[in-house]
Amino acid sequence: MDTEKNCLVWIRQDFRLHDNPVLVAAMATGKPVIMLFILEEYQDNPWPLGAASKWWLAQSLMSLQRDLTKEYGLKIILRRGQAWPIIKDICLRHNVRHVYWGRRYEPFLMKQDQNIKKYLKEMDVDVQSYNTTLLHEPWEIQNNQGQYFKIFTPYWKKIAAYPVGKILQKPPSLKIFDGHIESDEVKSFGLQPRWSDILNDHWTFGEQMVQDLLLNFYQTFLQDYENARNFPDVAGTSRLSPYLHWGQISVRQLWHDLEGIMMDQPELTSSANSFRRELAWREFNHHLLYHVPDLPEQPWRLEFANISWSSDINLLKRWQKGRTGYPIIDAGLRELWHTGWMHNRVRMIVASFLVKNLRLSWIEGQRWFWDTLVDADLAQNAGNWQWVAGCGADAAPYFRIFNPTIQAKKFDPYGNYIRRWLPELAGLPTPYIFEPHLAKSLDLESAGVVLGQNYPYPVVDWIDSRQAALQAYKSIKN
Repeated sequence: MDTEKNCLVWIRQDFRLHDNPVLVAAMATGKPVIMLFILEEYQDNPWPLGAASKWWLAQSLMSLQRDLTKEYGLKIILRRGQAWPIIKDICLRHNVRHVYWGRRYEPFLMKQDQNIKKYLKEMDVDVQSYNTTLLHEPWEIQNNQGQYFKIFTPYWKKIAAYPVGKILQKPPSLKIFDGHIESDEVKSFGLQPRWSDILNDHWTFGEQMVQDLLLNFYQTFLQDYENARNFPDVAGTSRLSPYLHWGQISVRQLWHDLEGIMMDQPELTSSANSFRRELAWREFNHHLLYHVPDLPEQPWRLEFANISWSSDINLLKRWQKGRTGYPIIDAGLRELWHTGWMHNRVRMIVASFLVKNLRLSWIEGQRWFWDTLVDADLAQNAGNWQWVAGCGADAAPYFRIFNPTIQAKKFDPYGNYIRRWLPELAGLPTPYIFEPHLAKSLDLESAGVVLGQNYPYPVVDWIDSRQAALQAYKSIKN
């Protein structure tokens, strides 16, 4: 056993050096630092990491290791299994007197953390957890009655004026633990999904690279963000959601940056506020999940538990594979498979189609997104799917059913997004790119499109399926 007292930093979703209160606290101890990551495995975890998240995690670990080595000469100890036995063993073997980590807010993982904190205190270990991923703790923002918010707009009004903690500087140094601890290798975790090769082409890693992406967004895209973010064929969104989820960039930094931009460039206030509103929506979903821990499994509006969903596996598979016969839907799901990400406007169209036209449960969509999104976040996933399905807090009204053809014509007017992800339709004239089944035989032949072979007919009639959905929802409302 080591005689010198040591500090254990348990890395979870805080893959950065800047504005990281865990690292600042570790430096303040003046003790040698052990950096630990555990690939946690629990049989009773209802939401283990999806395949795309595992891929992102692997890249994040390798990237953080490079940054830690370059900055401090520190190595990450990698382990897999249940967290408490691993942490306990390291604490006992290496005289760890301080254990620090960034908080997680998924209900199952919160319970794990509470137990570990209790056990460490019983061992007389100084254990502290810190908010590293949100602007505010989910329990911190309350309405005038001291209760949690159920409607977004009043939540947004409160959070927009609520003070955000200051940004912390990167620790100038961390004392190196020079003992030996057995460590696994990232490649031994088996985190690469079967389609990982195509994901590599769409993302970059490294803290400085992420900061460069952010700066480019501010300088190039923020000015037109309020409008351009709705058009999937242009680079109008920040694409920062996976970096935020995994803590590779600080949401506090974004908030303070945007406040500074609004002060220094008043002409950008509207766009900057629009972006802040998106950050607030992210907070709102975490707020809901904390107060309603069964949000991923049960509708927030309990009357929707009685709705009759389809169990047609064939329809689900066609939706997952982007073979519905509705080009904007199929393009979105192909983008998801190739990049691990989907444009936000298209996410809404795709989700509405699954729930309200195919009449498949929002939970099925949530599961697919959980497995294929690199920014898969339990609070966001549950909150957004329930919003679309009409059964969540402050949800879209049940009668809002996106028409995929109208949405495509409005937000992909030249069909560029569709052509990118559905190259089999690229040769169709623009009027028919949105509805290939209505194209003339000559146009189909000229474009090399054979309906029912290289591109499917629509899986459902949109008008008929809309009426059926309205009837089902009305029966619940009544």
